[in-house]
Amino acid sequence: MAAAAVEEIRATAYVGFDSITSQIEHKLLKRGFQFNVIVVGQTGLGKSTLINTIFASHLIDSKGRLEADEPVRQTTEIQAVSHVIIENGVRLRLNINCWDPIVKYIKDQHSAYLRKELTAMRDRHIQDTRIHCCLYFISPTGHSLRAIDVIVMKKLSEVVNVVPVIAKADSLTFEEREAFKQKIRAELVYHNIRLYPFDTDENDEEEIQLNEGIRNIIPFAVVGSERNVIIDGKSVRGRKNRWGVVNVEDEDHCEFVHLRNFLTRTHLQDLIETTAQIHYEAFRSKQLLALKEGVQQRPPTNQ
Repeated sequence: MAAAAVEEIRATAYVGFDSITSQIEHKLLKRGFQFNVIVVGQTGLGKSTLINTIFASHLIDSKGRLEADEPVRQTTEIQAVSHVIIENGVRLRLNINCWDPIVKYIKDQHSAYLRKELTAMRDRHIQDTRIHCCLYFISPTGHSLRAIDVIVMKKLSEVVNVVPVIAKADSLTFEEREAFKQKIRAELVYHNIRLYPFDTDENDEEEIQLNEGIRNIIPFAVVGSERNVIIDGKSVRGRKNRWGVVNVEDEDHCEFVHLRNFLTRTHLQDLIETTAQIHYEAFRSKQLLALKEGVQQRPPTNQ
């Protein structure tokens, strides 16, 4: 009788462990979070315009030409720009940086975080300036990757999540774009360049399929625009080219929507976690091992 009563309680009682996800979500949304992007590519590929388009805000003034006959204004230094975007009460701090010396800059952010982490009286919430994603802009030549692209992407992939994009993809026909994407994917494999996303033992079947879908799209062929154009009587973000008008958010025109969803919806948290668990952890382990070896090799002081 007593045993039967116990079994009934086990079957009907509700403990509430499943509320943990809503608790975590509430704390995260209340505190806000940081997502740090570095954009890399040659001058004139529309890096600033694309970032502004993705986050639906004017975050960066474009360095490109204002008039057709104006020479391109070059940007050859690291530019650190920090913005807070608020959407439906959720705060997102976005740090955007571009150009050389890229690897040093990324490692400097790891080093700064490590120093704060090792401080005896560290802050409760350490401001995270580690780079979570590198958007690498590829010129829409339709040919092979440039040697510099191969070298830089290979070096960057060792320290950051690299996501390649074909800039100003509307300069290519659909057939040219697909052929170019296939060439790039083949070269990435040939040169053993390991790009994000990565599969781990913790991934479930849904996550594995999602990552496989992203790998089949990469490099994202994108078009950015902060201007509105009229298509079929509707005002949309787009730009005019020699073939007509490109609707930035039309999946038949470019892959901007796929990139935006990837960065802000499906993979944002994973980009942050991968940075902490893979790239930063590798840097941290190396630094602490070097520190330990330095202490062991230090000669004893005379008493």
